[in-house]
Amino acid sequence: MMKTLAALLCLAAAEPTLKEEVELLRKQVLAQRDLYEDQQALIAELKSRRLQTSTWATQAELTAQVAALTAVDQSMGGAMDSMWMCLCGALVMFMHAGFGMLETGCCREKNASNVLMKNLVNVCVGTLGWWSIGWAIAYGAQNGNGFIGTTGWFGVDFYTQDATTGVITPVTCNGDGCQSTMLSWFFQWAFCTAGATIVSGGVAERVKSPTYALYAFFMAGFIYPVVVAWTWGGGWIANVLDVGYMDFAGSGVVHLTGGVSALMGTIVLGPRKGRFDNPDEFDCHNLPLVVFGTFALWFGWYGFNPGSTLGMHDGATGAMAAQVAMNTTLSAATGGITVFLLRYAIVRKYDVGALCNGILAGLVSITAGCGNMECGSAFATGLVGALVYQLSSMLLQKLRIDDPVDASPVHGFCGIWGCLACALFDWGKGVDHYHGWSGWGCMANTDGSCKTGIGGSAIGAQFIMIIMIIIWAGGLSGLTFFILKVTGLLRISDEVEDVGLDSHHHSPPKAYSLSGCPTKTVEVGAATGVVPGEPKGAWAA
Repeated sequence: MMKTLAALLCLAAAEPTLKEEVELLRKQVLAQRDLYEDQQALIAELKSRRLQTSTWATQAELTAQVAALTAVDQSMGGAMDSMWMCLCGALVMFMHAGFGMLETGCCREKNASNVLMKNLVNVCVGTLGWWSIGWAIAYGAQNGNGFIGTTGWFGVDFYTQDATTGVITPVTCNGDGCQSTMLSWFFQWAFCTAGATIVSGGVAERVKSPTYALYAFFMAGFIYPVVVAWTWGGGWIANVLDVGYMDFAGSGVVHLTGGVSALMGTIVLGPRKGRFDNPDEFDCHNLPLVVFGTFALWFGWYGFNPGSTLGMHDGATGAMAAQVAMNTTLSAATGGITVFLLRYAIVRKYDVGALCNGILAGLVSITAGCGNMECGSAFATGLVGALVYQLSSMLLQKLRIDDPVDASPVHGFCGIWGCLACALFDWGKGVDHYHGWSGWGCMANTDGSCKTGIGGSAIGAQFIMIIMIIIWAGGLSGLTFFILKVTGLLRISDEVEDVGLDSHHHSPPKAYSLSGCPTKTVEVGAATGVVPGEPKGAWAA
C-alpha cells in the first residue's frame, strides 16, 4: 500500500516537467513554420525578379561581367605598379646627385666644376642615347637572334592607335596587371644612365669633356643596352645552361658593366700628372661632399634594389620588396664598417672616405642576390665584398692605375663578387635546389616539382655572364678609348691639367668662393707671392 502511494506521488511531481516539454516542442514547431514561411516568401520574390527580367543571365553575359571585374582588378594592379616604379625610378635618378657629390669631393678643387658638369651632361646625353637606340636594342623584339632587339627606335610602338577612330591605347594587360611600355622605359632609363655615370669617376680630371659626352652616348645607346639584351631583355644568357643567369638588380648588368669600362678608361688615359710621385696633392678636397654623396647613393639604392620587383600589385611582390630592402641595408652597413676597421688596422687612423667606399662596396655586392638569399647571407655578402674592395683597391695602387674615386674596385670587382654570391648563397634547400628568379619558390619542372642538381649549373651561368660582360663592355670601351687617344681627342693637355679644367674652360672659373680659404706661399721665378691653397682631405682617392 505504501509503495503504491509513493509511486503516485512521484507521478504527480513529474507532471509539470512533461507539460514544460510539450510547451517547448510546440514552440519549436511554430519556429519551423515561421522559417518555412520566410523561405517561401524569398522564393516568391526571386520568381518575381525573374519575371521582371524575363530571363536569367546568359553565359555570355556572365563572362562579360567576370571580364569587367577582372579588368578593374588589373587596372588597380597596374596603378599600383605605376606608382611604385615611378617612385623607385625617381629614387634611382637621385643617385646621380650622389655620384656628382662623391666624385666632386674626391677630386681636386680646381676641377670641381668640370666633374659636376660631366655628371650632368652624362645624364642628358645618356637619356638621348637610351631614347633613340638604347631601349630598342635592350628590350625590343629580338626575333630569335638572342643578341639585340630590333623594334622600338625613338619610342615608336610604345602604344597602339586605332586606324579608324584614332583612339590610343598606351597599356598592355596580362595576368599581373596593366603596364605602359613608357613606365618600363622610365625605370630602365634610370639604370642605364647610372651605369654610364660610373665611368665618369674613373676618368675624372684628365679627359676632354666633349669626348666624354660622345662616349656617354655610345655607352648608353649601345654598350650597356647589348648587355641588357643578353640578360634582362631575354637574350641568350637568360637561358644559358638551361638555368640562366641571376642578377636581380644589376651587380653585373649595371655595376660590372660600368666598373670594367671605367677600369679600361683609366688604364688607357694613364694616371694624372704626379699622382704617384706626390700623392698628398691628390687628397679629396671636400670630405663633406663625399659623405653626402654616399648617403644620397645609399638612399637611391632603395629604388635600385626594391624597385627591381618591377611591380607592387600583390602581397608577394610587397614581401619581396621588403626582403630586398632588408638585405640591402645589412650588406651596406656590414661592408662599410668592415672596410673602416680594415683601414684603421692598416694606417691607425680613422678614414671616413674608406668608410664611404665600404658602404658602396656592400651595396654593389648585394645588388645581384638581394632577392634570393636570407639576411645572414646578406651579412656575409657585405663582409666578403668589403674584403674584395680593399684588396682590389690596393692592387690598383700597386699597379699604379689611377682611379680617382675607386670606381673599378667598388663597381667592377665587387660587381663580380655580387654575381657569384647570389648563386653561392641562394636560399634553395641545400645545394641541390635553386631559386634564382623564382623568388620564394624553387625553380620547377613542368610538373611543378623542384628541379634538382642544378646548383653547379647556376654557378656556371654566373661565370659565363661575368666573362661576357668583361669581354663586351671592357673590350669595346677599351677599344673606343684607345682610338680616341691615338687621334688626340681623349686627354687634356699638360697645361690645362696643371692649371685645372675649371679656370681654363669654365665660367665662372672657380666652383667655390675664395673667402676663408687657406693660403700658401709659392715662388714664381724671382717673385714670391701668396695664393689660395687647396684644403686637404683625410683620404687619398
